Amino acid sequence: MQRGVTGIFGAGFLQGASFVLIPSLGPLLRAAPYHVSNSLYGMLYLPEIVGAILAALTASVVQARWGERALFRLGVLSNVAAMACLVVAAWAPRSVLIAALLTETGFLGIGFGLTNAAINRLAARLFAQRAATAVTWLNALIGAATALSPLALEGFTRLATWAAWPAVLGLAWLGLLILPQPPTGATEVGGLRALKASMAPFAIAVLIYAICEGSFGSWATVMVATDHHLPASTGALALALFWGGMTAGRFVLGALPERVLSRRLTYRVVPFLIAADFVIIPGLHGAQALILAFALAGVACAVYYPYSMTYGIAAHPQAATEMAGLLVGGLMVGEGIGSFGLGPLQHFVSLGVLYRLSALWAIPLTVLAIVNSRARNAA
Repeated sequence: MQRGVTGIFGAGFLQGASFVLIPSLGPLLRAAPYHVSNSLYGMLYLPEIVGAILAALTASVVQARWGERALFRLGVLSNVAAMACLVVAAWAPRSVLIAALLTETGFLGIGFGLTNAAINRLAARLFAQRAATAVTWLNALIGAATALSPLALEGFTRLATWAAWPAVLGLAWLGLLILPQPPTGATEVGGLRALKASMAPFAIAVLIYAICEGSFGSWATVMVATDHHLPASTGALALALFWGGMTAGRFVLGALPERVLSRRLTYRVVPFLIAADFVIIPGLHGAQALILAFALAGVACAVYYPYSMTYGIAAHPQAATEMAGLLVGGLMVGEGIGSFGLGPLQHFVSLGVLYRLSALWAIPLTVLAIVNSRARNAA
């Protein structure tokens, strides 16, 4: 508690729980009394992505000028504002509803960018001897929250109103401000001065990885229910087990000591496992086989991002916040490409063909993993 670890990992859980609210509210928002159209619903994600990218890229400026605690608190307050906007949206008239939701996603994106840059950096610094484990477990906790939050939302909806869950999350975010804050670390270089060419391989690696993650996460239900003509519930289960496999993989692989499983070797091998899933999934037919394949895809995706984060921070200790922010921004851009980019392409080729072509991402991912794990201070 005194080192601020509770606040760091608590923020990770709350970030995951908050980030998934708009996707979870999709069916409710499109139904009465809100009647949000599909086009308007799709627009909600634009402020979120833009806000996350801008916040992630400016996180080092905040850290350099006002310190790590200010960066953490600003991210917390942005998330509080986002939850407040959701509560307002629940009872807002139609003329205010869309503005409240767009404002919410904008604040959420800013909070996501600032908070993730702060907590990934702080976890790596506070657990310097086990940085890879700390960052991997932190991201596993974020993933676990994304799986649990929709269930909590459903429970509050049945008991009272869906607005109660964002209200609870907003109060929990405020509670983080009264917890002990992490001790201040060394002053870092911020802004454009912190950017270095050596950061590019890490950012490109995360961006490409996020395209793969978005291709699995955003298109699992379509692949299973539409392309393979299986029930929608089967597609939902495949998606749930993809995220569940990723979360479980992060907890398990993060816990294994270096002498049991080399992190450098794992980092270089998992792109081939991701490629194998892209190749195999379109050819499967049975529901059980598809569900298992997406669960294994989640496990394959478990560690590439947190290991890239750990190696990137270790290689740039004087600009660690800039490095963390850059990777969070790369993650959001890649997720956007993987989630939305595959839609227009299906006018020309099928989703199955796109999945098989996506296996080629393993080549640059492996090359970049070799480069990144050889970087200065990587050990």
